[in-house]
Amino acid sequence: MAAQKINEAHDHIAKAEKCLKTSMTKWKPDYDGAASEMAKAAVAFKNAKQFEQAKDAYLKEAEYHTENKAAYEQAGMMLKDMKKMPEAIQLIEKASIMYVENGTSGTAGMALDRAGKLIEPIDLEKAVDLYQKAASVFENEDRLRQAAELLGKASRLLVRLRRLDEAAVSLQKEKNMYKEIENYPTCFKKTIAQVLVHLHRGDFVAADKCVRESYSLPGFSGSEDCVSMETLLAAYDEQDEDQLSRVCNSPLLKYMDNDYAKLAISLKVPGGGGGKKKKPPVAPQGGSAGLPPAEEEDDYEGVESFLRNSVPVCPACRSVQISVRLRIRQTEKPTHMGRGCQF
Repeated sequence: MAAQKINEAHDHIAKAEKCLKTSMTKWKPDYDGAASEMAKAAVAFKNAKQFEQAKDAYLKEAEYHTENKAAYEQAGMMLKDMKKMPEAIQLIEKASIMYVENGTSGTAGMALDRAGKLIEPIDLEKAVDLYQKAASVFENEDRLRQAAELLGKASRLLVRLRRLDEAAVSLQKEKNMYKEIENYPTCFKKTIAQVLVHLHRGDFVAADKCVRESYSLPGFSGSEDCVSMETLLAAYDEQDEDQLSRVCNSPLLKYMDNDYAKLAISLKVPGGGGGKKKKPPVAPQGGSAGLPPAEEEDDYEGVESFLRNSVPVCPACRSVQISVRLRIRQTEKPTHMGRGCQF
């Protein structure tokens, strides 16, 4: 069977070469006919498991019939079957460029996405590059949903590679796309991912800013995502390791994409945690024996009491339960207890 297919392939190659010959009555080579015969030869070689020769036949087809951009991609797939991944990806990238030049950008984006999936198990950095290129192609075509999905793949791999600065930029771009197509629930999840990435970068201000900006999204205020992020930020700022651990191990964060779930589980408060501790009691001297040790003064106690008893709070903000301490640290004049509140 294999020998028969190989002979069939060689017959098609002979016909292709005949198409390229010129004569007194045939002034130009028949590149279309040659490309067609080479395509048949490639299929015959493929059926005979002669992948190297099949790849060469597809390359010849691409050379003879330059309008058939899929030939480069098919040659790349043959190299994939031969476990020659770098060469395969190179040909698929070349095919994608030709697709774009020919006005079929959607096909180019899908080819780059397929290439990213092929190379991801062995080369994460190259996969990131391919996903970002594919996202750019779809973005130029105003196909934002596909672009955002591909950026999401790139963002997760950047987190896995611990390239957190780039991951933060990618997540913001991804979130903006989902906002533009009004997919707000996904925006909420991207906010959680942003907070985790920024806190692992040690940038509390950037993490807080992401949450603050999300209050402009319909449905975010008072949502489970909002409450969890406010609680997480407060616990991180107050170095409350127990509270932070409870939030990070909650189902909301625990069942995110694996790369973000790992960020949540591994998140620690600055300095190693332990929370705020009271000063150890000092043994009294002189005649003060028997007196209870004085409690540690709380610099925020008076302001907390004022805010609790004197400042009106809207029902929406009360449901969010923002930490008063957190608001005091970030603003000199805490006039309300909710972000985005117009109360």
